[in-house]
Amino acid sequence: MNKIKIKVITHEKVVFEDVVDEILTQGIDGKFGILPNHIAITSALDIGVTKVVKDGKSIFMTTMGGILQFKDNTATILTDAAELGSDIDLQRAHVAKEQAEARLKAHDKPEDLSKAQIALAKAIARIKACNNCEL
Repeated sequence: MNKIKIKVITHEKVVFEDVVDEILTQGIDGKFGILPNHIAITSALDIGVTKVVKDGKSIFMTTMGGILQFKDNTATILTDAAELGSDIDLQRAHVAKEQAEARLKAHDKPEDLSKAQIALAKAIARIKACNNCEL
């Protein structure tokens, strides 16, 4: 088989399920890709954009952390949150980015800084997935 079965799952629903030609995603150690017949791999994911290619067409989605498991040309991504780029409200994502940047500048406590950094990373991922570009 020269295709990959992929399923992206959150606690609430299956966000994406299809047969694709390749996967490019953001692991905690950096970006990596998977092609058919790749060796088995399990990787922790970072907040970012996951891109799948099917018949020459790219599909972008956010993956907000989680884990990717690949074996026998089947990939499963388990994540707390994911959205297809086509489902993202770009204006709302820009507002969230601006709010996160303001919180970064005004942080008073270390835990506020961490929350603002996570919010900013999520907003940037949503903007990039919506604009069909990678991190």
